[in-house]
Amino acid sequence: METLRLTVEAGDPESEASRRAIAQAAEILRGGGTVAFPTETVYGLGANALDVAAVEKIFVAKERPSWDPLIVHIGEREMLGTVAAEVSQDANRLMEAFWPGPLTLLLVKHPRIPEIVTAGLERVGVRMPAHPVAQALLRAAEVPVAAPSANRFGRISPTCADHVAEDLEGRIDAILDGGETTHGVESTVVDVREDGCVIYRPGTITLEQLRPVCRGEVRFRTELGEGELAKAAPAPGMGVRHYAPRARLVLVEGAGLGGVELAMMEEVNRLEAAGEVVGAMAPGGFMAALMAMRKKPFDIRGFTMGHNTVHVYHWGSWGNPEELARKLYAGLRWLDAAGVTVIVCPLPAPVGIGLAVRDRLVRASDR
Repeated sequence: METLRLTVEAGDPESEASRRAIAQAAEILRGGGTVAFPTETVYGLGANALDVAAVEKIFVAKERPSWDPLIVHIGEREMLGTVAAEVSQDANRLMEAFWPGPLTLLLVKHPRIPEIVTAGLERVGVRMPAHPVAQALLRAAEVPVAAPSANRFGRISPTCADHVAEDLEGRIDAILDGGETTHGVESTVVDVREDGCVIYRPGTITLEQLRPVCRGEVRFRTELGEGELAKAAPAPGMGVRHYAPRARLVLVEGAGLGGVELAMMEEVNRLEAAGEVVGAMAPGGFMAALMAMRKKPFDIRGFTMGHNTVHVYHWGSWGNPEELARKLYAGLRWLDAAGVTVIVCPLPAPVGIGLAVRDRLVRASDR
């Protein structure tokens, strides 16, 4: 299969060229094809959610197991009635607060939604993305679009069109290139119940944002129970090993900034001494400490400085978890491409979007 590359002009999804690209992508979706497209979180691999044969193509392209349900994307609230049979007052409150945006709600599915989309479950994940290209595509397609992340199952999610091509070139019909995504980690997944909200996947809508809007208790359920994989995961992205690079991922923590820096340097030295080709996800504040504590050369974003090199990705500011989230997957992919056998990465504090970053890192590691 030849994968068509369609490009939306940077910053101008309303230009004539952009409109043509979006219209062509929408036609492919209506015709039962698969299109990767940008959202504000990561790129999704979309197909008509009402077409069983089209949705099956997603599972084949991604090599995704049938127990992992999909999220359905809509471009307008009016389309919600074709996806969900019931919408509670509490769900409406969350939609008013966070839609369009990176929040997925688990709702009672409409009979028109095929079981393949929900892995046979009664609830379906629905979200309305805020990305202008995603919104334009969904409105032009005029069908709800099932779309998990546009990567091979279990691998690192894509935050640009080139990442999609690395995993899915020749396996899908088209890639709609809308540039880099803005948030970098997947949507928050929330099940709205009578007694409160259950967060199945932390994301860019944080616990602190949800608490004032959700009535009742807000609680987490991010681990699968024994035997659940034999049936169906209650929400997407709950696989025990997920979002993973090819290299082994080693996570470090410490007391305070200095403790994290020291733990990271000790781990880098230990792994290098063991003969590993080492990569490091290093926030900006860590760079000076790493260089001061280490006399051997570094490769920082592609500049090779000699033998016995540690490959360092400049991750962003440790005090800016939004930046860490945005650059997380790009960094893991860059280190994979550098050929490292192990990646050392510090864990941010479980506060705000830092909780989502920790969740992805823990799932991507052998921890």
